[in-house]
Amino acid sequence: MNLPTDSVASMQPAPNWLNRFRDLGKSFYTALPAELVPDPHWVAASDDCAALLGLPSGWATRPDLNALEVFSGNRIWLGMQPLATVYSGHQFGVWAGQLGDGRALWLGELDTPAGPMELQLKGAGRTPYSRMGDGRAVLRSSIREFLGSEAMHALGIPTTRALCVTGSALPVRRETIETAAVVTRVAPSFVRFGHFEHFAHQAVFERDGHDDLRRLADFVIAQHYPACRDDANPYAALLAAVSLRTAELMADWQAVGFCHGVMNTDNMSVLGLTIDYGPFGFLDQFDPGHICNHSDHQGRYAWARQPNVAFWNLHALAQALLPLIEDSDLALAALEPYKAVFADMLLARWSAKLGLRTREDGDRDLVDDLLRLMAADRCDFTITFRRLASFSTAAAADNAAARDLFIDRPAFDAWAARYAARLARESSTDAGDDHARALRMNRVNPKFVLRNHLAEGAIRAAQGGEFGETQRLLKVLQRPFDEQDASASTAYAGFPPEWARSIEVSCSS
Repeated sequence: MNLPTDSVASMQPAPNWLNRFRDLGKSFYTALPAELVPDPHWVAASDDCAALLGLPSGWATRPDLNALEVFSGNRIWLGMQPLATVYSGHQFGVWAGQLGDGRALWLGELDTPAGPMELQLKGAGRTPYSRMGDGRAVLRSSIREFLGSEAMHALGIPTTRALCVTGSALPVRRETIETAAVVTRVAPSFVRFGHFEHFAHQAVFERDGHDDLRRLADFVIAQHYPACRDDANPYAALLAAVSLRTAELMADWQAVGFCHGVMNTDNMSVLGLTIDYGPFGFLDQFDPGHICNHSDHQGRYAWARQPNVAFWNLHALAQALLPLIEDSDLALAALEPYKAVFADMLLARWSAKLGLRTREDGDRDLVDDLLRLMAADRCDFTITFRRLASFSTAAAADNAAARDLFIDRPAFDAWAARYAARLARESSTDAGDDHARALRMNRVNPKFVLRNHLAEGAIRAAQGGEFGETQRLLKVLQRPFDEQDASASTAYAGFPPEWARSIEVSCSS
């Protein structure tokens, strides 16, 4: 069931819709409306994201805006021009051919105080790219994406945003019958590596050659990487710029213990954003080989493998851009800095997590040895780094808060002695410096992350008709580095319960 002809909402929150992606031409998308959902209701909304878009106060409940209907896919605001984009990609390392927005619908591009932002509905119904799917999203996955997007933003990690989630009693079949939901995603661009792969592959079969590929690359450069236009080879410069942003994103992911779960090339943003929150998760007990996606049977996207997978994906992007770069050596040269930049950025993040302000040759070994101890004893990733902020360099200090997390206490004591000596060499050993270091560490080591069991609690409550827990959890996750109050610490910052180990997320989530 599609939108009726009178579906344009009566009043708009802002008149300035740019919709520049549509100007690329019809080979890039299929214009179509969403499929209606019956009796939609609000599940959750992010006031912070609404402020980013410049939406007016009370936007969600103002009857003249019909926001509930708009963000359920039942109506549109004047200026919105819904479409589904086409792309291709490699999935689990294998060429999958044409993919596209199978359950996402691009609403348009809004000119906001923060710059142009694209809005997209996930779960808005079938598109020509649904490939036997129903085009829907379910409540549990929509809540996870909503909370995950906003939590990552609060952590300072580049990501798509989430404005809101709406729900409906419309039945959707996954492993069982569930109910439908729609999440509204926000980003400066949803262009993926897979968009370039698609048009590079299509050029083999079409008379236009690489015209569409060039048009896409020129569009991305003009809108998002304008400095590349001045390079002798703008397309190689684009590849290099995307590589650097991807390297920084991978450093961010690793340092906070984030696992994406499905790093296919069609799930990689050319802006270096975290995109497509499917089977994602944050590390609980530290295991470098942790696989958060139950569907990833070979462990391709395990936590420790993410940086190398990103580099593999960048090679796929380079291959797609090669017809424009026209020099394989130049393309490889554009990728080469990734390895050194990633390593340097990650070490900088580990150093900050340990409160170090200077750099020494042995710092990488100090970090690696700590991670090995944490892995051996399955220490909680987030809690360990947070507790290290209370580390005392006093000679008699036992540092029990962190020490008690380790089974091999002598091994921790030996590492702690090296850590204290390292702090002494940068004059961080008196009480005042311990306090200042603790403050620095607590600004980069979150106390609150979206653990699976927290998301599951919000989901179960919502499935029972109680949506307040999603909003409460969002409020906590929006201040991940703050101590917050005792009730928040008790409910959201403790060790995960035993039953959390049985939670499984997969590509159907």
